Amino acid sequence: MASLEQPIAGKERNHRSVAVPSLAMKEDMGKDFSDSQSQPSWFSPKALLLIFCSINLINYVDRGVIASNGVNGGITTEFKMSNFEDGIISSAFMVGLLLASPVFASLAKSVNPFRLIGAGLSAWCFAAAGCGLSFNFFSMTFCRMVVGIGEASFISLAAPFIDDNAPPAKKSAWLATFYMCIPAGIALGYVYGGLVGSHFGWRYAFFGEAIFMLPFAILGFVMKPLHLKGFASSGPTKEASKVKDGGDIDVGKLPMNGNFVSQRPKKSLSQDQFSRFLKDVKVLLLERVYVVNVLGYIAYNFVIGAYSYWGPKAGYLIYQMNDADLVFGGITVVCGIVGTVAGGYILDCMTCTIPNAFKLLSTATFFGTVFCFSAFCFKNMYVFLVLFSIGEMLVFAIQGPVNYISLHCVKPSMRPIALAMSTVSIHIFGDVPSSPLVGVLQDSINNWRISALILTSGFFVASAVWFTGIFLEATDRFTEDTENPTTTTDNSTTTTPLLGDESAGEA
Repeated sequence: MASLEQPIAGKERNHRSVAVPSLAMKEDMGKDFSDSQSQPSWFSPKALLLIFCSINLINYVDRGVIASNGVNGGITTEFKMSNFEDGIISSAFMVGLLLASPVFASLAKSVNPFRLIGAGLSAWCFAAAGCGLSFNFFSMTFCRMVVGIGEASFISLAAPFIDDNAPPAKKSAWLATFYMCIPAGIALGYVYGGLVGSHFGWRYAFFGEAIFMLPFAILGFVMKPLHLKGFASSGPTKEASKVKDGGDIDVGKLPMNGNFVSQRPKKSLSQDQFSRFLKDVKVLLLERVYVVNVLGYIAYNFVIGAYSYWGPKAGYLIYQMNDADLVFGGITVVCGIVGTVAGGYILDCMTCTIPNAFKLLSTATFFGTVFCFSAFCFKNMYVFLVLFSIGEMLVFAIQGPVNYISLHCVKPSMRPIALAMSTVSIHIFGDVPSSPLVGVLQDSINNWRISALILTSGFFVASAVWFTGIFLEATDRFTEDTENPTTTTDNSTTTTPLLGDESAGEA
């Protein structure tokens, strides 16, 4: 065996040569990689789904807490806030979410995604506790923005992990289960915030949710991170194989912290990340299936956002409905959970394909619009509630299919940025402007029934846009590998998806 001081002959014109590592070094490399494949016995795909659903549930409990009377009333009274300032606090998280989502999605190409989630959830915990310690409107607003930043690390990375590890025949159902936590979490947040706020004070509601989230933040750091499909793991690469076989290697690609990195001149980190982000956005804009899917989602979210803000008030004024908040909240929670889960299972029964997902999106939204539109045409409150409930259940069935398309119409390495840009788009062009615009419409016509009917018509737009997606040439790109996968820089080893290659055989 050649000593470490002796150069290896061959290809001296193109490569600087180094010696073959000792046998002990080879064995250590193999041992490190084999150890990276192990996980605790309890850590299964279902356990992973449960972990992510729990995180998502706590995240949306926070949304319900800030809006609950037990917490919101205490904050507005103590800080002597106006309705305008109250509205800012409730939506301040969106600033951090929209700004940080693309950043975390881009960082996923160079930093292990599991570690990003751990870092983001840590920021979320500190920010939630900060809300409980806030002393005025501005400190509360700042903490709410940081909560959004923490959420951004999780929201665009969790779904790709679930998609990787879900059984092939249940991918849409697993995604739907994950997104079902949105209405369930908000409803639980109303109850939790009201109970804790009334018995212990509003600050303790924030302390409690921070404590609930803390174990998951720690879990992101202490567990061996999973390998996200489309990104190179830190295991042996071609260069490692050359070392193991005693061949020549390029010194410019020697291992550092378990990864092979090029020593060629590079741009600064910020320039590299920004240029990569712009390149990824351009790829997304050229993907017609993705663009059509997001355009339909924007129109859908435009209506949903205005419903959530103006629905109780419109229901109260049109039907003289007592406890309109409770009625609309109950309908949204029950129909949201049932509709979201049912939509995922139906797509699985149809066979998960992008054209089938578009068919389900268009059909469910169309008939949901018919029921919601018809509901506002009736003057009897009970007829309205029955028809509106059916319509809500149908329109909520889109959550699994719409995210399935975003995940499968792009290469695996593009999934985090695809979800991040979808989130940014549906908020900036959807629910953020919809509530003020409906307010302007109502001010001009002064008729809530007509305003509600005009708003509901937006669902028809979403259905029409998704209907065009059925005829697009769509390729499920989940099995494609990136041409030049980026190796993550996390020092920890990563493991392959929990189901591994065995899941492929179950399809």
